[in-house]
Amino acid sequence: MNKKISFFSLVILIVAGIDNMRNLPAAALFGSSLPFFFMFSAIVFLIPTALISAELSAAFSDKGGIYHWVNMAFGKRWAMAAIWLQWINTMVWYPSFLSFIAGVSAYLIDPALAENKTYLVTVILSVFWGLTWVNLKGIHTSALINNIFALIGTIFPLTLLIVLGGVWFFGGNTLQIQITSENVIPPLTQTTSWVSLIAIMASFLGMELSGVHVNDIHNPQRNFPRAVFVATLFIFVSMFLGSMSIAYVIPTKDMSLVSGVMQVFSNFFDAFHLRPLIPVMTLLIVIGSIGTTINWLISPAKGLLHAAEFGFLPPFFAKKNHAGVASNILLMQAILVSVVCLLFLLEPTVNGFYWFLTALSTELYMIMYVLMFLAAICLHYKHVSRAKSFKIPGWGVWTASLLGLIGCTATIIVSFFPPENVSVGSPMKYVYMICIGNVLTISPLLLFYWYKKRQVQ
Repeated sequence: MNKKISFFSLVILIVAGIDNMRNLPAAALFGSSLPFFFMFSAIVFLIPTALISAELSAAFSDKGGIYHWVNMAFGKRWAMAAIWLQWINTMVWYPSFLSFIAGVSAYLIDPALAENKTYLVTVILSVFWGLTWVNLKGIHTSALINNIFALIGTIFPLTLLIVLGGVWFFGGNTLQIQITSENVIPPLTQTTSWVSLIAIMASFLGMELSGVHVNDIHNPQRNFPRAVFVATLFIFVSMFLGSMSIAYVIPTKDMSLVSGVMQVFSNFFDAFHLRPLIPVMTLLIVIGSIGTTINWLISPAKGLLHAAEFGFLPPFFAKKNHAGVASNILLMQAILVSVVCLLFLLEPTVNGFYWFLTALSTELYMIMYVLMFLAAICLHYKHVSRAKSFKIPGWGVWTASLLGLIGCTATIIVSFFPPENVSVGSPMKYVYMICIGNVLTISPLLLFYWYKKRQVQ
């Protein structure tokens, strides 16, 4: 009998996979509009995603994850599209997240290295290949490391950031933003006001990833929904308060998307005469970020493995090692991430490249979520006899799915507009980059469909 993941481990897996400090500086850029957009994002995305993921995982507990949900609703071709979007977005996302790890770790050596592209690329590749090796050891090894790293490197530093932010706020220190009744709701008719939605939505991506672990937990119909709700509450509160702590302390013009978290901790520790703690906090945040990456490495790879098993990829990619891990898929994604990381050297600024990758990966993920919400509506009628252990009451599936579709559509639209306070080149160049990025990342689906068709003939 396979060893099961505990309820606590599942909660930590979800929290660690979503609740990280990487997106806090990007969200904090938008200052006084943060409360509005966090509430908006929770209503039209985080809560709907949590509810739909919980219902689908409980109802179809024999097999979990986006591939199987979309497959049951619309068939294998759309399921392949969904799992590909989930996987390829992580290929785009990894370099930005790993650059955060590299930028933070620079504080152990020289903070100026956070803007040195060669240093960033070197650290990114070293960390990613190291984590690929860890995941090749199997889910239980990676889950154990993830739990330990998340507790000491994500939850503790994030809680400390919020506490210090509260002390700073109530201690009469200078605040870089002022939230008033006049500015708490931004001018919604201006496109630039909505750009902040990308950074905040990016903070909530990945709730459905834990669905692939539905067979690895005890009593999934009961425990999976409970774990999702506990994790969702913690994620929302911690991300909102963490972003506000940074916005209050760091001026927008001085904020680095790569190392903004350490900027604010440095300010806090200087103000409270705790400067010697900076290396300790740096090490903790790096550890926590590595724990987050572990979960994001294995979950999409497991989903892509399902697609390979159904014939959309050559048998080479369906191969598993002795630990039951899709080893060839893990190695392939390590090679692809290495190539994407080298593009880092071509961008004019670190902040610009970081934002571009965040916007592109978020847009790709939102297209996948559109398929998930549509699948939820379809399965609501297609599988009426499914388990009732957890079911959104009343018109809940329709309400959650429609809200989710609104949030996804809004995010996709604003992803084509660059932020004013990040240097990404001309607006038209940015639009071209996003369009080209979409074509390059989505077009391989045509090859997979062609390959599947040839196998059938």
